Amino acid sequence: MSPSPATLRHMHVRAISYSSIPRFVARAFRVPIAGATIGAGGFGYANYKFEELRKTTNSWITSAQDAAQGLLETASDNLKSASDGIKTISSRIPEVKLPEIHLETPQFLKDLFASTESGEKEKGSGGEEDGPEFNQKNRSPQDDAAIAALVAATMSSPSDSPKATTDTSGQDPRQNGLMHLTRKLIEIRSMLLSIDQSDALKLPSIVVVGSQSSGKSSVLEAIVGHEFLPKGNNMVTRRPIELTLIHTPAENSQIPEEYGEFPGLGLGKITNFADIQRTLTDLNLAVPASEAVSNDPIDLRIYSPNVPDLTLIDLPGYVQISSLDQPETLKEKIAVLCDKYIREPNIILAVCAADVDLANSPALRASRKVDPLGLRTIGVITKMDLVPPEQGAAILAGNRYPLHLGYVGVVAKSSGKGQRDSTALVAQRGESDYFGAYRGVFESSNSLMVGTDTLRRRLMEVLESSMASSLHGITNAVQLELEEATYQFKVQYNDRRITAESYVAETMDALKLRFKDATQQFKRPIIRERLKGMLDDKVMDVLEQLYWLDRRASELGTLGADPRLKPEDIEPYWRHKFDAASSLLTKSGVGRDSTLLVADGLRSLIDSIASGEPFTFHPRASERLIQFSHMILRDRIGLTSDQVENCIKPYKYEVEVEPREWEIGRLRATELFEKEVAMCETKLKEIRNKVGGSRRLGGLVQYVKSLEEKEKERKVKLQDNPQALVHEVEEPDQTPESYRYPPAQIIDARHAMLYTDRLSILKLRLLALKSKRCRAGPESAVFCPEIFLNVVADKLAQTSTMFINIELLEQFFYQFPREIDSRLLYDLDRREIVQFARENPVIRRHLDLQERKDKLEEVMKQLNSLSTLRSDPQPAPRRQRGLFGNIF
Repeated sequence: MSPSPATLRHMHVRAISYSSIPRFVARAFRVPIAGATIGAGGFGYANYKFEELRKTTNSWITSAQDAAQGLLETASDNLKSASDGIKTISSRIPEVKLPEIHLETPQFLKDLFASTESGEKEKGSGGEEDGPEFNQKNRSPQDDAAIAALVAATMSSPSDSPKATTDTSGQDPRQNGLMHLTRKLIEIRSMLLSIDQSDALKLPSIVVVGSQSSGKSSVLEAIVGHEFLPKGNNMVTRRPIELTLIHTPAENSQIPEEYGEFPGLGLGKITNFADIQRTLTDLNLAVPASEAVSNDPIDLRIYSPNVPDLTLIDLPGYVQISSLDQPETLKEKIAVLCDKYIREPNIILAVCAADVDLANSPALRASRKVDPLGLRTIGVITKMDLVPPEQGAAILAGNRYPLHLGYVGVVAKSSGKGQRDSTALVAQRGESDYFGAYRGVFESSNSLMVGTDTLRRRLMEVLESSMASSLHGITNAVQLELEEATYQFKVQYNDRRITAESYVAETMDALKLRFKDATQQFKRPIIRERLKGMLDDKVMDVLEQLYWLDRRASELGTLGADPRLKPEDIEPYWRHKFDAASSLLTKSGVGRDSTLLVADGLRSLIDSIASGEPFTFHPRASERLIQFSHMILRDRIGLTSDQVENCIKPYKYEVEVEPREWEIGRLRATELFEKEVAMCETKLKEIRNKVGGSRRLGGLVQYVKSLEEKEKERKVKLQDNPQALVHEVEEPDQTPESYRYPPAQIIDARHAMLYTDRLSILKLRLLALKSKRCRAGPESAVFCPEIFLNVVADKLAQTSTMFINIELLEQFFYQFPREIDSRLLYDLDRREIVQFARENPVIRRHLDLQERKDKLEEVMKQLNSLSTLRSDPQPAPRRQRGLFGNIF
């Protein structure tokens, strides 16, 4: 019934605006939109799970198909052998029977066997019943059971059983691959240790810790199979032993030889393990008893076909109380040393004795500090034969002190009697007998691990898993270090590569070039000038000895000024002095002195080269350089001096002087005398300024002359009456001058008097050299001995220079560069060349950075190559048991 008009009039009509339309639509469709969204999300999630299940199923089907295909192909190749094998397996597992209930086979199994059967039919011979068709209708239930057992065994996980299944050759393929991967990781670890000792670039190692009586050495020797660790009553393991075991497989059916190496000692291969033990003992006992332990490790590598690829670090055993001959801080030192090595990422091998409560084990106590959850600790229980088997099994179960990596029980000991080669065999036989006798106790639980072989496998698996888990972080760290090294190498050296050999060659070339440039100092004019300077000094000494100190020296100038006096009419006194002066100059050992002068110059040259860069960084090469250069000079000095003496022998008896030579000699003598006068005046001026002026110097000279007069009077009295001065007491000088002039100034006054006398005679002779008599020519030689001696000195210098250049300089310049090659270049071996180059800090930094960059590149290359050996660097999770474990 419709409302009446009156009712409609009383109704309130609400205005509808355009702004309310969107809100109305949103409220109306809110619930449908939410439902659609939830439905789409659920459908997407279901589709995602379905796709994941489909991928997992496909991967399992592929692996199962490959396994079955391999079995069927093997059976088709040899039907009779396969049938016999199936019967044998069927007889051994009679319990395995296919169920009687007819269940529908899954579709993927139908497709699998259908495709396999069709493929075999195409390969077969047709319709023969005995052919390799293996139709399901022709198989017996026993055959089906055997095939199912083989497929299940093929698809089971290696970790499902503690005993690995081996192939017909006795080798585990998985173990071989594991050893190969571990070997690569150990090589990478060695390279990383050679690059840097920091924790950032370090792969895990197995650190063996335990008390001194826990059996650490026995465990390591059981793993190696030889006695090689130091033994003794006192503490003999004083340094960490970094033991690297390297498996050497047989080649061409020949078992490789077992040997050890100490890379840091350079002893080569050591095949006798007794020698290895002796060397380790000596290296450990080299640590003073006052220190007891040292942080310097011993690097030992053992190559053997009987060892796995492992890196072990044997540390000194924990002690509770130090003995009287040991330092009181020994316990703390060992604890600090062990704490340094058991840090991450290393694996801790805690060795404990079975007859000691694990609560008192220092190894487990130390591992708990750095590994509270026991994620990287393996417990090794030694001396299992000293406790009841049930107690040993309870310890290995790890219920009281659980470890994630578990415990391994060993009986790693022998009687020690008999030959050394049989020690490992005796220990292994005794261990096998013990665990074989109590097999029911130790095999009651599959989780118990016993035996040295099990320990080897366990260590390999744990080390490989730990190394592989560290690869991602190591790869990133190496990549960062490589980028930094590459950048620094580019910035500092502009990617310029050098080698030790190139540096040595460049240094020798620079040495030869520097020597060649320095030989310009020994040109003939320069050598002649040096010899002339030496002979000028000799001339001045001869003149002083024969003329200047003579009281009649002034008479010679007077005689020369007399034009009426002829040279032949001169007094014989002056003729004798003239001949003596010439003889003193020519017979004074000019040959020896001139040769030694040049040889000393060569020595100074070599010493300056050897003391300059880069030989400041190479003291041994510098010493060798000086040594063989002096040897060359010693061999040539005697011969050269004799040759020079023989060549100047004519000048000892007669010297012919030409007018031109006389004039040149006169000019040089004048120049020499003027130079000498200037030097004397300079010295006098210095003394005058030193004592306080000319007046004071004059007073000092007068005082010195008075002292000399008194000394003369005293000597005269002593000569006249020697007995009169016996009891005479010498009274000190009490004159006022004695207080005015100190002794040092009196000495200066005496020197001033000498210079004054020298100046007077030099000026006198300088006037004579400029006189008309000395300008006349060689016939006036007796009046002007200075000119004659200067001419003779010039002739001696010229002759000496000629033969010194031939006999000494040319021979030395020829032989010295060749001695550099033979003694400093070709005589060095590779080790000495590297040592020579690294003595230079600049080259050492260049080589270190270059070597670091190369090693990091090699490490990155090795790390990248591991992707071909192991696609997943993380340890594989434990797979579920059963055929369908991967699906459900």
